[in-house]
Amino acid sequence: MTAAEKLRQRADYTHKHNLKTGRHGWLRLTPAYSVKVVEEIISTVEGHARIYDPFCGTATTALSAAYHGHHGLTTDINPFLVWLGQAKTANYDLAAVEGTRHACARALELVRRRGVDPAPAPALHKIERWWAPSALEFLRTLRAAIDAVTQPSSPQRTLLLVAFCRTLISASNAAFNHQSMSFKDADQIALALDLDMAGLFAEDVRFILNGATDNPVGEAEVLLGDARSPELSIDQPVNLVVTSPPYANRMSYIRELRPYMYWLGFLVNGRDAGEMDWEAIGGTWGVATSRLTDWKPSSEEFSLDVLRDAIERIAHGDNKNGKLLSNYVAKYFDDMWAHFRGLRTILADDARLHYIVGNSTFYGVLLPVEEIYMAMLKELGFAKVECRAIRKRNSKKELIEFDVTARWRA
Repeated sequence: MTAAEKLRQRADYTHKHNLKTGRHGWLRLTPAYSVKVVEEIISTVEGHARIYDPFCGTATTALSAAYHGHHGLTTDINPFLVWLGQAKTANYDLAAVEGTRHACARALELVRRRGVDPAPAPALHKIERWWAPSALEFLRTLRAAIDAVTQPSSPQRTLLLVAFCRTLISASNAAFNHQSMSFKDADQIALALDLDMAGLFAEDVRFILNGATDNPVGEAEVLLGDARSPELSIDQPVNLVVTSPPYANRMSYIRELRPYMYWLGFLVNGRDAGEMDWEAIGGTWGVATSRLTDWKPSSEEFSLDVLRDAIERIAHGDNKNGKLLSNYVAKYFDDMWAHFRGLRTILADDARLHYIVGNSTFYGVLLPVEEIYMAMLKELGFAKVECRAIRKRNSKKELIEFDVTARWRA
């Protein structure tokens, strides 16, 4: 195995679960089993349906819906995920693919002969931990070269930037194989010394172009929008909701997306990341964490004995940061309650819901997320509210992933 292959094997988090066909594997932070569950659900839908995912991620649901001939819709508050989703669900013709192939060659030639000034290094905190100096120099020059050989918003630039995202994370020293991000040690970083960065990027471009002309037969819309107010983004009733919302685990999704967002200009500084986390449902980062201390529930707060009991036990004085984490849990369900309330306004009669979600633990307190989701749906008038276990999440036997389902009868 070459040094480049070893580095990709160690660093390839974003696409280690790639499917072999289509565009699902272009850039995805969710594992293949999630795609499999979504595919199984959507394959049961007959006719031409409007299928909605209020938590876009990397547009898996919208893309799957379009491949099955349906109209897929998805929203996210993160503009980078909206951009990526639009890139993955767009239609590309042979001219766009050939144009991208030629643009790749021109960009790499500019890098080889240093025919373009490197782009400024993004203001990523301690960027020297992320990339070895030679890798960082290559990425800066390549980023500038891509802009030099393509037009803004063109298919060629979009496709090259998706490939660029794959390359930059594969060449990084970051490890995303657990919830707490870490960086490789000196021996692992040394692998980058022999890395063929140009060859790595060319390989990623080939991978992207292999799936580019596999255009969906249906439609897909990826929209900037807040899941707590879906009626502001979706203007016609939907027949099916399939989604995997953020889990109640206080994991910052912005944190993992930072390298892409900085390099592509969606983030300028760390405070921007914290602000976006505060607006999101789920994880916290930076300023979002500090604001939890003074957070108060909305006037529409959802009340359930099991939830109140869990919050009180988490907030116990013996638990370090217990009060902060109890506020996090309360805010998480306050946000999800707002989401479910708003969802009713965009559902067609007899619409189906599938929420793929896992339970969580805080200081040994089991948070039965699936039970709380079910209670919320029942209180809002949904019918046939049910839950089935899908799989264990990890070695902890109490952590399980569920499919919470329901029907809407207007």
